[in-house]
Amino acid sequence: MPLELLRTPPPKERADAARNRAAVLEAAARLFAEHGVEAVSMDQIAAAAGVGKGTLFRRFGDKSGLAVALLDARERALQEAVLHGPPPLGPGAAAEARLTAFLDAYLDYLLEHLPLVRMSETASPGARYRIGAYRFWHRHLAILLAGAPDPDAAAHTLLAPLAAEHITALLPEVGEPRLRAAALRLARAALATP
Repeated sequence: MPLELLRTPPPKERADAARNRAAVLEAAARLFAEHGVEAVSMDQIAAAAGVGKGTLFRRFGDKSGLAVALLDARERALQEAVLHGPPPLGPGAAAEARLTAFLDAYLDYLLEHLPLVRMSETASPGARYRIGAYRFWHRHLAILLAGAPDPDAAAHTLLAPLAAEHITALLPEVGEPRLRAAALRLARAALATP
């Protein structure tokens, strides 16, 4: 399946719904930045956004739904760079260069938004794999790993250690440079054909 088909267009909204959505996302982003994702309640977000709790829960469900919505624009920007940006992240470079560029860009995104990504990925068992962005990242890696014996499995294997829960647990002990180096070694090993 082409990568373009894995991107979901933003939903169409009424003007008042769009205003409420923007107010909620702005309030949530501000409160999360000030107090941390775990310390902020949905009640606090509704009050800061000037909307009713019912509106907030109907629109986002819970904090993990809110996390997914906050991450959406950031994920779309990375997807756009993968599809249409300059090489090596975008088309026009060799598979290894694109893979390395993707891992660096993905880790930049992940580390910048780690608490939100973690919340979105751990909301329920298997949540990470139901997120549209995961399917996009997986498909992109599978395409880049086309010469590997099992590109689909290899793509999942490369994404597994980049799970937010895993990174959250290891980051204090291992540190960012070692995590990046290990991910790149794993990617190069996946590209090597037996």
